[in-house]
Parts: sequence; structure tokens; C-alpha cells
Amino acid sequence: MSEAAPENPVERELDRRISDGIDVTLKWNRLTGIIRLEVNDKKTEQSFSQEVDPADALDAFHHPYAYEPNQQENPQQPVSK
Repeated sequence: MSEAAPENPVERELDRRISDGIDVTLKWNRLTGIIRLEVNDKKTEQSFSQEVDPADALDAFHHPYAYEPNQQENPQQPVSK
């Protein structure tokens, strides 16, 4: 029986979902208060990681590609529709 990996005492996973090969994770750094969105697409082997404003964290989790760094003029705001 294998042991679970030790939990990072500084960084905490807030939420995670995997759908159609796309892994979306929200992490919080308890020392800095920074929330980070991490996206890994296993089909295309592309990934990105982006800091998000705490007020936008839930939106970023549900609409991660709106927060992709190369899709934005301002990395703290979602792309206008």
C-alpha cells in the first residue's frame, strides 16, 4: 500500500476538476494570500498557470481559458466578451 504524498504546508488546493482531459486546479498560498489557477490539457499537452484575484477565483475555476495569460490584456481580469 502506498502512502499519500505529504501535503505542502504553505500551498493548499482549494478545488480541482478534470473533464475531457483538462485538469483545472485552484491553489492558495497561505503565506502570500495568492491564488493560482493551473490548467493542464493532457490531449494537447499544453498548460498554463496564472495568478487570479481572489474575487475572480470561482469564475477563473469555471472559465479557465478566459484567464489564460496570452489571451488577456490585463492578467487579473477575464477577457471581455
